[in-house]
Amino acid sequence: MVAPAVDAAARRKAVVAATIGNFVEWYDFIVYGYFATVIGAQFFPSDDPLASIMSAFAVFGVSFVVRPLGALVVGSYGDRMGRRGTLAVVVLLMSGATFLIGVAPTYAQVGVLAPIILAFARALQGFSAGGEFGGATSFMIEYAPEGKRGLYGSWQAFTQGVAAGVGVTLGVVLSSALPEEAFNAWGWRIPFLVALPFGLIGLYLRLRLEDTPHFRAVRETREVEAAPLRETVRFHGADILKVVGTIVFGTALTYLLIYLPTYSETVLGLSRSQALTANLIGILALLIVCPTSAVLSERIGRKPFLVYPALGTAVLALPIFWLLQGPLPAVVLAHVGVGVLLGLFGGSYPAAFSELFPTNVRYSSLSLGYSASVSIFGGTAPLIFTYLLQRTENPVSPAFYILAAGLVSFFAALTIAETAGKPLPDT
Repeated sequence: MVAPAVDAAARRKAVVAATIGNFVEWYDFIVYGYFATVIGAQFFPSDDPLASIMSAFAVFGVSFVVRPLGALVVGSYGDRMGRRGTLAVVVLLMSGATFLIGVAPTYAQVGVLAPIILAFARALQGFSAGGEFGGATSFMIEYAPEGKRGLYGSWQAFTQGVAAGVGVTLGVVLSSALPEEAFNAWGWRIPFLVALPFGLIGLYLRLRLEDTPHFRAVRETREVEAAPLRETVRFHGADILKVVGTIVFGTALTYLLIYLPTYSETVLGLSRSQALTANLIGILALLIVCPTSAVLSERIGRKPFLVYPALGTAVLALPIFWLLQGPLPAVVLAHVGVGVLLGLFGGSYPAAFSELFPTNVRYSSLSLGYSASVSIFGGTAPLIFTYLLQRTENPVSPAFYILAAGLVSFFAALTIAETAGKPLPDT
């Protein structure tokens, strides 16, 4: 089976559409975490700020409960009907759900109905996100020329970083430009409201694309899998478990990065502007390292960038939290450390995981493996961090969760096969 030839212009167009849509998805999903302190106060008022934040992060976790369902439904559809149309639907669903958060009434306005609306919107976001990773990653990898799958796939992690950076930047600008009262009253809604026009742009770009050359080749030879989920579990279950284990530390670090502004405000006593600025510097470190590790993964292999960042996370978990207890430059250095570890991993894992599965079940396999890991170990992380802080009153206690995640992923990554330089399997 030979995939249809694709010219450079078509590849560029595909990458732009996939990355912009991916940016919209992850911006919408991540921005909630950056405004957790305000959301907690508006939707879960309490005399104890940590209790309000725990409630906000409990609703944050709702999306991760629904996320595997999105992976099952959307992933299966994407393997049977194609990547393009499926990705167009999920980006519209995500942007609509985020816009709903932006217009949702607060507890003071409608009482208990407010957190119900918030939870419903997060559930819709989770369903959509469950189908985004597998689809966007498959799309980028299946359009990539030989020898550049690492670079093409790294746009997945890179645009997640950009999405987080835009969310943080909006937070810095709004919290600096608006009085505290205005920010808490309506300013926090702005990042959620802009999701709708972002989503419409992503939808327009995705609908203008052809499906990937590898999926078209599978469809033309009538080898599209009628029951991709059954095929995935039956023949690729072991590889999915390896993906789940290997990505544990990456999801824990990702949601640590999202959580750190909240931690910096409530535990360290930094201003919102200082907390978000330090976080933005950490994200910039991720964006610098990510494409570099992607290019290197083509030369020295994917596996080193799975194994060593996981080990580094286990080794550096406690030092990172010790730095957070220091002056502002030390806090910034801690954010940079998290960003570098994520960048090293993010440049390699989209290609490494994609190359484990054939085209006819790639969307389902990636969605299921990624969503299972993120739902179990990532989405619960901010809630666990807050719980540990509340119960132990030890500001370093979340480090032990990160350390454990690093060890789990280190041993899981050792079992992953090296796939760099091998042809992309179709069936």
